[in-house]
Amino acid sequence: MGSADVVPGVSGGTIAFITGIYEQLLDSIKSVDIIALGYLRKFQIKALWEHVNATFLLVLFAGIGTSLITLAKVITHLLSANPIQVWSFFFGLIVISALIILREIKNWNFTVILSILAGFIVAYFITSSSPAETPEGKWFLFIAGAVAICAMILPGISGAFILLLFGKYEYVLNAIKDFKVADILIFGLGCIVGLLSFARVVSWLFKKYHNITVGVLSGFMIGSLNKVWPWKQAVETYVDRHGDIKPLYEVNVLPNDYAQITGAEPHFLEALGFAAGGFLLVLSIDRLAAFLNPKN
Repeated sequence: MGSADVVPGVSGGTIAFITGIYEQLLDSIKSVDIIALGYLRKFQIKALWEHVNATFLLVLFAGIGTSLITLAKVITHLLSANPIQVWSFFFGLIVISALIILREIKNWNFTVILSILAGFIVAYFITSSSPAETPEGKWFLFIAGAVAICAMILPGISGAFILLLFGKYEYVLNAIKDFKVADILIFGLGCIVGLLSFARVVSWLFKKYHNITVGVLSGFMIGSLNKVWPWKQAVETYVDRHGDIKPLYEVNVLPNDYAQITGAEPHFLEALGFAAGGFLLVLSIDRLAAFLNPKN
């Protein structure tokens, strides 16, 4: 989840869904409530630990943190050096993940189909949007954190990409790199508020409208394929703090058009191979999860 969350286009929520821990994650986050605060106030640590499923959360967030520290630089380097291959891998991963998630729908009807279409449209619109000029105030940093963390736990919607749309992606990365404590605390507080509130909403929707919610989430994932399409043409660019020209807004093109526009090799066969690798990885995880945690 940590390595996925750092990429603008891939969601940690997608990884949670693939590995079968998504609803447990939501329930564990939701359990941080008034009862938990009561246990904390009375210093009943054992009861608090069990109430919030702390072992699960501790191991999960330790994994996310470890990945952010160790893999973030590797992934960003690979995206820079071999973008077509990396995005192809993510494309294959998301396609098969969406199909696996659709398997969770037990009762197909017109409403479920509409929910899939609605999720697709929303994700496609978000991933097609151009980064906007946004306020510089600390209050907006708080809002960016709250919205981005919600996206991070939604399969198909990338929190990193939401920060990019809000114009705060590089700002937040620099704040972490330069250890700007005030900015980190404000952003972190926004993340906590967003996570605790939004997890409750999604968890309630899962229990009340399971098939429709799964349909919307799978639609999110299908719509997000727009963002991870491997062949892109830069329409707008910007100069980063190192003086390098980076794409700000890109549009998808076909492999042949990519070769004509950029003069670069489209690596079509390699892309197919890496997409197949994404397919096989998810299928392997799905089979392993079914073996370790069989249903009935």
